[in-house]
Amino acid sequence: MDLPHSSLSYALAGIAFFMYGMNLASESLQKLAANRTRELLGKLSGRPYIGVLVGIALTVIVQSSGAVTSMLVGLASAGVIQLQQVMSLIIGTAIGTTITVQILSLNIAQYGLPAFTISFLVYFLTNKKILKYTMQVVMGFGLIFWGLELIGLGTNDLKQIDYFIKGLQTFKENPILAITFSAFFTAIVHSSAVTVGFAMALTMSGDLTLVDAIYWVYGANIGTTATALLASAGSNYVGRQVALAHFFFKVISVFIFYFFTDTFASYMFGMSPMREVANSHTVFNIIAGLLFYPFLNIGAKLMEKMIPADSKEFGVKYLERSHFENSSVAIAHAQREAMRMADIVVSMVKDSLRLFEKENEALYESIRERDNKVDLLHREINLFLSRFAEVSNGVSQDMYRIMSFVTDLESVGDVIDNSLLEMAKKKQALKVDFSKEGWEELKQIQAKVLEATELSVSAFQLNNVEIGAKVIYIKREVRKMEKTLRENHMMRLASQKQETLKTSSIHFDILSEYRRISGLVSNHIYGLLKDSDKYNIMPRRET
Repeated sequence: MDLPHSSLSYALAGIAFFMYGMNLASESLQKLAANRTRELLGKLSGRPYIGVLVGIALTVIVQSSGAVTSMLVGLASAGVIQLQQVMSLIIGTAIGTTITVQILSLNIAQYGLPAFTISFLVYFLTNKKILKYTMQVVMGFGLIFWGLELIGLGTNDLKQIDYFIKGLQTFKENPILAITFSAFFTAIVHSSAVTVGFAMALTMSGDLTLVDAIYWVYGANIGTTATALLASAGSNYVGRQVALAHFFFKVISVFIFYFFTDTFASYMFGMSPMREVANSHTVFNIIAGLLFYPFLNIGAKLMEKMIPADSKEFGVKYLERSHFENSSVAIAHAQREAMRMADIVVSMVKDSLRLFEKENEALYESIRERDNKVDLLHREINLFLSRFAEVSNGVSQDMYRIMSFVTDLESVGDVIDNSLLEMAKKKQALKVDFSKEGWEELKQIQAKVLEATELSVSAFQLNNVEIGAKVIYIKREVRKMEKTLRENHMMRLASQKQETLKTSSIHFDILSEYRRISGLVSNHIYGLLKDSDKYNIMPRRET
């Protein structure tokens, strides 16, 4: 094997081991942390310094500031956390990622392979989950350090290759190009630690000076924003605000430091070149955080102006944190939001049979959009009530009633979107039609199910036992009707009616799904009748 090929293999293998080790350590730390991520986010308040500390802790757990910021994009899009809170978290994630780099700068690369070997043996022999996860973390860091060792070996020999020397020289002569390359490399590997680790190895081998390495640090900090920017592409305006805030924080920080890089480098010190690079990475992020910390609210307002709220964007109307102060107000607002959700579901049930009339892409898309709205409201209502339960130390009967109701509504939406809509598309693809008698029977059962759905919503809104009893009676009618209509269909099959033969499986499935919907909309009624069952409904066994 010739030298260039061998050196490049060492370097690439080192990067591969490094990246796999980072991934293994990250996944294992998250398993060890279990539900700590949610607990940490629960500690957020109006005090920005708490957000910084939480951001540091989250990044230590996840081992990737880009991944944490992507998670924040999703949480902000869902309304779990506010933009102002995310601003402080972003500073925390920037500082948190420096801890990993500091660990990498320790001169213990030669112990990476032994650490991996010993931890793997313990992992293989033990059956305890916690110990297994812990050993996986050690295995991950062992691979990281072994990767650094290989990168160092590879880059030592790469100095003898002309195109490698010319490439590094080009970066040295053009810092902007070095920053750009570093940013793109970081965006590709989704880890600033990999880029900074590579720069540390090149510095240790003498291929880069500290000043050169700092430009790579700048690029790594910009490149790590790519993960969140990509994550925000499919999010709402709040998610885009978060991603853009992260991007501007990094770019402006680099712009400020760029003109003072030589001076900045002169103040860095360490026991080794690797430690100096790690220290510059740490100091850069800490100073950047301190510079931006006083302007968090201004930054949030600026992002809101740059990416204003979409007035047409669908979201919750009545759920606010301020409602937590009064339990009756919180419950009332959650119920109002549940009624919005119920109105959408009723409209879906009403249009469900229209799906089978003819191919109608606009109606198909409308059903999908309505189901997405139902899913969003279901998530937000449950999240609001679960967070309120934490504040009020318990789940009340009213809260449980609302959560059960919206869960059943969400299931109805899924039945229509995932089952009935797919059946309708299948029918259109097969180019078949129901028999006249079969279609009339489907209209009958759909009308009954719609009646049950509307009465179910009224019973929930008014907390009315009489209306609730009607829902149960209609549910039982639907059950009997389904049985009768199945028998009618079987008779048409026996008479070899062509339309019936071609649509038989779809027809039976529609009957089953409508019966299922009638069951879902009546579930919450049993809770209503539990304390007042004057119609003697509860003792009857439902089948």
